[in-house]
Amino acid sequence: MDKRDSSCGCGDSTSALTPPTQNTNNSDKGDLSLFSISKMDCPTEEGLIRAKLSNMPGIYQLDFNLVQRILQVRHAPGMESNILNSLAPLDLDARIATEGDTDSAPPVAPANWWLLTGAGAAAVASEVVFWLQGGNSGLVMILALASIAGGGLTTYKKGWIALRNRNLNMNALMSIAVTGALLIGHWPEAAMVMVLFTLAELIEAKSLDRARNAIRELMNLAPETATVQGPDGEWASMSAKSVPLGTLIRVRPGERIALDGKVVRGNSAVNQAPITGESLPVDKTAGDTLFAGSINESGALEYRSTTTANDALLARIIHAVEAAQGSRAPTQRFVDQFARWYTPLVFAVALATALLPPLFLAGSWMEWIYRALVLLVIACPCALVIATPVTIVSGLASATRHGILIKGGAYLEQGRKLRWLALDKTGTITHGRPTVTDFQLLVPIAAEEAQILAASLAERSDHPVSKAVMEFVQIPHGRLHEVESFEALVGRGVRGRVNGEQCYLGNHRLLEELGICTPDLEQQLSTLEAEGKTVVMLLRENSVLAMFAVADTVKESSRNAIDSLHRLGVKTLMLSGDNQHTVDAIAQQVGIDRAQGNLLPEDKLREVESLAGAGQVGMVGDGINDAPALARADIGFAMGATGTDAAIETADVALMDDNIGKIATFIQLSRSTARILWQNIILALGIKAVFLVLAFAGEATMWMAVFADMGTSLLVVFNGLRVMRK
Repeated sequence: MDKRDSSCGCGDSTSALTPPTQNTNNSDKGDLSLFSISKMDCPTEEGLIRAKLSNMPGIYQLDFNLVQRILQVRHAPGMESNILNSLAPLDLDARIATEGDTDSAPPVAPANWWLLTGAGAAAVASEVVFWLQGGNSGLVMILALASIAGGGLTTYKKGWIALRNRNLNMNALMSIAVTGALLIGHWPEAAMVMVLFTLAELIEAKSLDRARNAIRELMNLAPETATVQGPDGEWASMSAKSVPLGTLIRVRPGERIALDGKVVRGNSAVNQAPITGESLPVDKTAGDTLFAGSINESGALEYRSTTTANDALLARIIHAVEAAQGSRAPTQRFVDQFARWYTPLVFAVALATALLPPLFLAGSWMEWIYRALVLLVIACPCALVIATPVTIVSGLASATRHGILIKGGAYLEQGRKLRWLALDKTGTITHGRPTVTDFQLLVPIAAEEAQILAASLAERSDHPVSKAVMEFVQIPHGRLHEVESFEALVGRGVRGRVNGEQCYLGNHRLLEELGICTPDLEQQLSTLEAEGKTVVMLLRENSVLAMFAVADTVKESSRNAIDSLHRLGVKTLMLSGDNQHTVDAIAQQVGIDRAQGNLLPEDKLREVESLAGAGQVGMVGDGINDAPALARADIGFAMGATGTDAAIETADVALMDDNIGKIATFIQLSRSTARILWQNIILALGIKAVFLVLAFAGEATMWMAVFADMGTSLLVVFNGLRVMRK
């Protein structure tokens, strides 16, 4: 089944490189609005919002991005104010999102550390006085209440809001547990539990900010201003967001490039590592492409902008990462479903623990209520729920640093399962810059006349082979013939009428379809194709006038890339529109397992479909003819630098420096991410299981339960952040 038909809950990845648009009307699903929820730090707040909005008439879909604190709502037209009014009682600071909100999440609000320190000191003092006096006293109660007031009023406020909305989140459970502890006389312990919980919440929020910094680091790559040339020829500083297309921009050594563009004057080495992940600077001269966010290292450059700030490659990367963060990976969806029944179940068990033993087994009310309160503290699945998004976001950020743009957590998880990788040849395995190696006349005709005719046809095509013919013949544009009724024949060549005669510039397949491939010509073609060369022929009416043999060079990285894939257990298949001899020669040179030539776009699609039964299939391509196969593969990889927009938009992963060796890096990162994901899940469930047993046995105290719950949350967050170092 096509991956885009599966209900993965992560949205349509074909639009992942486009920034989300607020209030975009859709006749089927209404409007799409973005809301900034500045106090939405973890799944606790998500649960509140979901419970509040999901049953509202006119709400069709809710998508949460906890890392960016953005809520995306698909709703009936004109409901923005109703949504804000519904969220207001939750006290989460909800408002309509602006462009700046979607660029980066707001930092964690500064904590009142002096107040928390005082609350902690009061809790410790309460504990000390309790032990010195051998029990509760007025001073113990005053110190405990002061501690809870200083460190726990926010928790009580959030807990009351949750209970009012019939939501058993961590704040509600903690409020019940601390209040219950006070009622049964555990004053010092109640105070200490509240202080520890508040402290752990703050540490967890700070830890999550590290994942948010991945986006902020990307945002800081592009400078806010650019030095541009005005209409009067003078140079002046201008906001990068205001620079129009086609503006001449100057960048000095050491400065970051503000916008995508092409060099007009100057020579320099440019560090593109922030965008493409390349380890070494790349020499740039007139005509070369520059990317916003890269660093000009040596010489001054003047370049003309080819995009606006919102359409620059860096901006598209940022929006793609944001969209990927908002998507839900399969493991995360599983965990979310698990959490929905876990907390109510544990709450029911805690209630039964408080009531059943005293009622039916002559147990002590105080003892069993205390055990039930310990269970309530353990009940929250926060550690389990937060483990997956932090790990996935860390993996996405790590990939971006390596020049790998992944459009969703689902693809990051799937990467470890790849068993076959289909690769396009031209521009993927090879440089995609073929040159003419042989030229031969087949009829009595002047070489110059044949070359002018071939160049007239080739000049109208942007195919690499046509460009090679143009470079070879070097006929000035003024001497070319006028071509009428020009048509590109996909997978075959081009045709057009020149001086009233039908002419073609096409490949072996075209000759066979026209029925003019003679045995002698077949022999000549086979000899050249056996050498790994592509042959295109010039035809006039039904006569073959000349042939051009064209060869492409293999990228230096291709052989190592294929070896790396084989070591990871991934088999390779090369798909190309070139003849089979050429494809076999290239495949043998780089060590590819199988190779198929003479393929049209629909043939590539068929080959990818044929591998579906052999496990997860990936497809790598850079052209519009690869788009169908890229869309059908379980994971589509596009060449981000040289690939067409159609290939990049259709693919699920973009390799920003066109190095297919990074697919092995992607698979390794996927495996590391999956390994840490399951470590976190086992840690969260395992520690909770241990403390649930201890609670039933009466061996666990409330402060131990707080350490177990919040300590586990911190543990899984820090473990998830390890992916960023991979």
